[in-house]
Amino acid sequence: MARSFGELVLVLGDLHIPHRAAAIPEKFQTLLKAAQHVQHVICTGNLVSRDQYDELRSLAPTVHVVKGDFDENSSFPDHKVVQIGNFKIGIIHGHQVVPWGDVNALAQVQRQLDCDILITGHTHVNEVTEYEGKWFVNPGSITGSYGATTTEVTPSFMLLAIQGSSVVIYVYELLPNGEVDVSKSEF
Repeated sequence: MARSFGELVLVLGDLHIPHRAAAIPEKFQTLLKAAQHVQHVICTGNLVSRDQYDELRSLAPTVHVVKGDFDENSSFPDHKVVQIGNFKIGIIHGHQVVPWGDVNALAQVQRQLDCDILITGHTHVNEVTEYEGKWFVNPGSITGSYGATTTEVTPSFMLLAIQGSSVVIYVYELLPNGEVDVSKSEF
């Protein structure tokens, strides 16, 4: 089954457990436990505690984490570039990008890291943006924890299916009515 999807990458971030959220929402926990074919986890940081890192390690054989501005574990790098399939993927938390989430500032980081896809967090809002032939991906906050600019955050995470020179991104959002909405982007 996993071969038909290519390499599966779980992308999440901004957990803020236990400071801003008690746990990952139960519906998301159920989905994550069922994700048996995920080969990689990419986390944009703000796990906050070592327990959350250990939990991510149980989800996939390869886990990539960068340091968020609230992480207690200072051993995570500020940025990382990984090769998955045909794509170089840059990962940063996003607090280094000023203004936060700005496409021009993200493009500058993308050029510095020399990557095809830049994954960033910090804004707590999920977003998939194409700019100058490169892709900027923000998984939002998987717990829905409040951010610096908003208290109303929709919990979200992403699943990337990377096959050859194509990527399919599935965005999972936990709606206020308790239902999980899934949308899809391709490039």
